[in-house]
Amino acid sequence: MSRDSKMIQTRVCIDDMLGPFDCKLNPANRWNGWLSPYFTLDTTRELSAQTLRMADEYGYDCVDTIHVIDGREDSQDTVHIIEGGTCRYNSEDEREDERVAIAVRIRWRNVGRDAVAATTITHATPGDRKAARRRKVTGRGAQRSVVVHARWQWLIEGSDAAADVSPLSRDGLYGVGGWEWTWHFSSWWCVCGECMDWHELRCDNCDLHRDSQPPALTGPVVAEKVGTILRTLAPEATSALVDFNGPARLIAVFAGDTEIDTADDTGPFDTETLGEADTLLRQAHDRASRLHDLIADWEHVPDERTTQLYRVTFPAL
Repeated sequence: MSRDSKMIQTRVCIDDMLGPFDCKLNPANRWNGWLSPYFTLDTTRELSAQTLRMADEYGYDCVDTIHVIDGREDSQDTVHIIEGGTCRYNSEDEREDERVAIAVRIRWRNVGRDAVAATTITHATPGDRKAARRRKVTGRGAQRSVVVHARWQWLIEGSDAAADVSPLSRDGLYGVGGWEWTWHFSSWWCVCGECMDWHELRCDNCDLHRDSQPPALTGPVVAEKVGTILRTLAPEATSALVDFNGPARLIAVFAGDTEIDTADDTGPFDTETLGEADTLLRQAHDRASRLHDLIADWEHVPDERTTQLYRVTFPAL
């Protein structure tokens, strides 16, 4: 970042995949319209944890991962091995379930001057693994951190440039995914229905401040309200499936393990009741700072058509 960059404090995300994360960025610094944010070290650790969870769920061959390596500025040089998990291929590929790993060599005495120049990344060899076991971080100097961005899809293809060190700004922030990932502003929804970028503190429509908004609906509250709506016509209802891929919507309603017919001409529900439940779900989704906060206690349901299907269980009557 240059000294004269017009930086703002805001939040960014990548749809419901990553974030939202607090950051600083120059809104004019765009790549195909996308943003290039800079994060604190603590936020970078949160981002790293999210990428690792995604890689464990979807496979390292289709998810970039971020890794934070900590050390001391007066430490001896060290080698660190980052495992890429199991990489999935189709059944006809002889490399199916191949594991890929990289070796990160860090010259800690040079990290404070230039972390990128002080770090070398290669495909891991048996010698690297031996060196990683033998050489540990030492020293009592100032703490330093190196942030590694691994693009496993290209590492599997043999690329030597598919992993690198994320740049560190002059004010100690880490640029992760800039000019590469589809970062965009996180938003907040005003109670009047207007959608605003996170750093825009007042609603354009009603001038209500972002911090004066009513609290977001929590998962248990939404479960109770949706259950109350559906039980007006189906008192036996105990749970429902909700798809958050796009506008939130009910997919199915259950009484125990038995699915209740939701067709408005044959089942107990009418269009108005189902529509009221869908509206509540969408409002809760829109007002949540992130999807995870809303569905933390809900059950994720694997499905071939969507990765955002969850079961919400209603409180017992």
